[in-house]
Amino acid sequence: MKPVRVHLVAAARPNFMKVAPLFHALQADPMFDVRLVHTGQHYDANMSDSFFADLGLPKPDFHLGIGSGTHAEQTGGTMIEYERVCISDKPDWVIVVGDVNATAAVALVCTKLHVPVVHLEAGLRSGDRTMPEEINRLVTDSIADLLWTPSPDGDAHLLAEGVPAERIERVGNIMLDSFEMMRDRIMQSPERETLGLADTRYGIVTLHRPSNVDDPAVLGMLVDQLCAAATRLPLVFPLHPRTRQRLEKAGLMDTLAGAPGMHITEPMGYIRFMSLVTGAVLAITDSGGLQEETTYLDIPCLTLRPNTERPVTVTEGTNKLVVPSSLLAEVDRALAGDWPTGRKPDLWDGRTAGRCVASLKRHIAAR
Repeated sequence: MKPVRVHLVAAARPNFMKVAPLFHALQADPMFDVRLVHTGQHYDANMSDSFFADLGLPKPDFHLGIGSGTHAEQTGGTMIEYERVCISDKPDWVIVVGDVNATAAVALVCTKLHVPVVHLEAGLRSGDRTMPEEINRLVTDSIADLLWTPSPDGDAHLLAEGVPAERIERVGNIMLDSFEMMRDRIMQSPERETLGLADTRYGIVTLHRPSNVDDPAVLGMLVDQLCAAATRLPLVFPLHPRTRQRLEKAGLMDTLAGAPGMHITEPMGYIRFMSLVTGAVLAITDSGGLQEETTYLDIPCLTLRPNTERPVTVTEGTNKLVVPSSLLAEVDRALAGDWPTGRKPDLWDGRTAGRCVASLKRHIAAR
């Protein structure tokens, strides 16, 4: 029997961590011929190549070279380039992940070419349509043939939107498969020692969302709050290129970099970054993945957003939504132990990739 050709599509760093366990699981099964497609949204070596190396991913079979640009440029460019690949390579199934522009773009291409598409991490909703990611989630979930959800709220959102139950399957959180797959190497990483933090309480910071970094007034407030927090405990802040650019444009880079206790670094690969997360006493972030990883590791997470598409990290985990003006007060609260302790949500167990492969086999057989 001819192997089922599957395209696994990744665009940005969170995608890489989601596709890696699934790539390895599909590759190990003789039923599948898996091809890796990198759209090129994160083209910086620190933000792409090092993640592929850390996660044991090979050079992509197809690299679309999209790069940065407006939402329309990224979405349209991905559609044009991926359509060519899809027509020439003729996948039997395509798997898209997360909520970046490429996710919706590839799903649109597949639907119009009548290629069945699966959405991994389906059903997440923030309720905030000002977020581009929310639009990508809505578009993708409305047209995907199979929807793999990470938590019960994802199932509920999809059912409420009229998605047939037979298209929905809860598989768990695949981000944690990557962590468990790499746990030994993460724990052996010398990153804490390199930064002089081996025996020190410290926090980790990631910021990149437009709502936090594009407005100079908001960014200035956050810099003030972070500098003050760094006097309570050292903070490690791997700077996203977008954030660095905004800090420099606003004239805030020297203030942040020169603050006592602040460790500014370049973007990190997965192993280095997660070695710092596992040793941190708190995380300050506006990303989605870190909300999940800190919940899994039972680390206080201060999320600088008015909403989250991962509410299970708040209701069951260690995550709390905070506003920029109260960041320092929330840091003090976390350091004092006045913070919710969580539990691992159901199916957040490092075995999601296996459930995905089993699900895909069932749906192929049903067709």
